[in-house]
Amino acid sequence: MIKVQGLVKNYGQHKVLKNITFDAQKGELITLLGPNGAGKTTLMRVLSGNLSPDAGNVEIFGKTYDKQRLDILKHIGYMPENTPLYKEFTVFEYLYFVGQMFYLKRKKLQRAIAQAAYDLKLIPVLKQKISTLSKGYLQRTGIAAAVMHNPQLLILDEPTEGLDPNQKTILRRYLRKYAQNALVLISTHLLEEAEVLNSRMLILVDGKICQDTTVDQLRTLSRDGTLADAFYRLTMENINQEADNNVVSSL
Repeated sequence: MIKVQGLVKNYGQHKVLKNITFDAQKGELITLLGPNGAGKTTLMRVLSGNLSPDAGNVEIFGKTYDKQRLDILKHIGYMPENTPLYKEFTVFEYLYFVGQMFYLKRKKLQRAIAQAAYDLKLIPVLKQKISTLSKGYLQRTGIAAAVMHNPQLLILDEPTEGLDPNQKTILRRYLRKYAQNALVLISTHLLEEAEVLNSRMLILVDGKICQDTTVDQLRTLSRDGTLADAFYRLTMENINQEADNNVVSSL
């Protein structure tokens, strides 16, 4: 479903993604982890078609953005970090608007709204203006909008940001269910997300995938049995070692 080979993305002279390579298939739930500045959001923007790579290849559904962009986009659901929502709309109006953009017919659109509202516990606020929603409801409204057209690939940037424990449980259950018939890719700073979801993990450090692993495999790298220690060893210790090497080479 996704095939990424040698992906490179730069912002001016700053190299953000460095030779990213991985495959992913329908039925997978993948958690993208890494410290701030590792390239998680940039990778998601490239996969969702919002940024073009500077080198390498990205195939989605066996197609490429430069040749079949619209064919890809109609099967992708994407929620960026800090979801942009039309705050003057009610939740229902906004979801209806999004569904119309994907040319969903009225009955199908109404069913899609009802299903997403039920699954994501949005029914109590469907008639409420988005400007009045709490952070948790805002996040779940953004996710509902991303799934209006039942995408085969769902990309969510920090979807649990601002959610309370109960809201996280609701969303995790939803993502596990959705991933049974699609490919779901989320980014997060929280190791607990990958652990609870029992997902495949792609760990980015300095624009490169340093580990393509599972929760159990990652735990074996820990000195004290915790994911936090394993993550620290893969990220901070690697970064510190690379920084030391750069200092030595410049002397």
